[in-house]
Amino acid sequence: MHLSSSKSGVVLAPVSRGPDACQMTTRAQLGQDPPQRTVLGVLTENGQYRRTCGQGITALRFFSGSENVFPPAGKKALSASGVQGPAKQGFDMYMDKPEQGDRDSCTGREGMAFEDAYEVDTRTLKSDLHFLLDFNTVSPMLVDSSLYSQSEDASDFGTDVINVTEYAEEIHQYLREAEIRHMPKVHYMRKQPDITEGMRTILVDWLVEVGEEYKLRAETLYLAVNFLDRFLSCMSVLRGKLQLVGTAALLLASKYEEIYPPGIDEFVFITDDTYTKQQLLRMEHLLLKVLAFDLTVPTTNQFLLQYLRRQGVCVRTENLAKYVAELSLLEADPFLKYLPSLIAAAAYCLANYTVNRYFWPETLATFTGYSLSEIVPCLSELHKVCLGIPHRPQQAIREKYKASKYMHVSLVEPPAVLPLR
Repeated sequence: MHLSSSKSGVVLAPVSRGPDACQMTTRAQLGQDPPQRTVLGVLTENGQYRRTCGQGITALRFFSGSENVFPPAGKKALSASGVQGPAKQGFDMYMDKPEQGDRDSCTGREGMAFEDAYEVDTRTLKSDLHFLLDFNTVSPMLVDSSLYSQSEDASDFGTDVINVTEYAEEIHQYLREAEIRHMPKVHYMRKQPDITEGMRTILVDWLVEVGEEYKLRAETLYLAVNFLDRFLSCMSVLRGKLQLVGTAALLLASKYEEIYPPGIDEFVFITDDTYTKQQLLRMEHLLLKVLAFDLTVPTTNQFLLQYLRRQGVCVRTENLAKYVAELSLLEADPFLKYLPSLIAAAAYCLANYTVNRYFWPETLATFTGYSLSEIVPCLSELHKVCLGIPHRPQQAIREKYKASKYMHVSLVEPPAVLPLR
């Protein structure tokens, strides 16, 4: 997987890793230049155009044009949206004050507003933004490049503490409280001056492919997307730096979640050296600061595993629920307005009805406090995404769940209509 740069923007292209795709190698270990890759598609403001291709990671271009960035068509001018114009290096802080009582305001620990959540002032953070492009500065973050990702065959349930019966209800209640504090802004994309929701969708699709290439856990992907959305909720980003943010988010999530995360050189390698090691580490530094080092986040995956443990279903239904839940990562709108626990409940309902013709068991209704009527709006949105995914250009999640280890559940057709009141 590579990302090459050009004057017109950024290109994601497939990487050939030889017959042993599980073997993690760095460019130095390869001992030769990688083969030429085929560009698979082009991203413009009007959509993505694809052509038939072989195996590899979806290619894309973020056409950034010149340094003078204009808002995309249909978006308000910066002065009208109340957003500070992006700095030349690609990042800037939102200075708009969140409305009182607004749930989707950018919050840190204990529900504090963005400006109060961190012990650094705006000037300090802005100096870090300019520091991002200082290639001559050595990052204080040292990474052991000897650690490489390894395949994990253990069950998702395993011996996770969230599945200990004696503590399940208390843990669930804590996670329900914590998920509210870690929600990104619902409509943050409306304030982004240069990136669109379609670009975010393509980036998440690429992160899924990277996760599959390096055999990362599902939880790592969910964490990375949460870090990405929380960062974009507070910082305006130019499209030329969007992949840098996504790569740093995956790097950070891997360090948090994986036993053997890919080395820093691997993350530089998958971007085809579009960004330097120093830039990536500085981006990680900024990401941590904006997130206030608050990385313990309840995700849809965690809640779904709890539900599956509480009310067991067949393996086919379990895999289908995971597939449906993962599809929600692609869409900022409408799924950012739903809590992860509710999305997990909707994924469970859709999978359970598709396979067993039954929605929401009473056991889970009592455990979660969610009635079927509360789940229906999110369930309808997930159903719509499942029906439309075969016709979308972003196919990484669908291809992932076509594998035999997931029982080919992405090929299962959901009911055309759900009997919802």
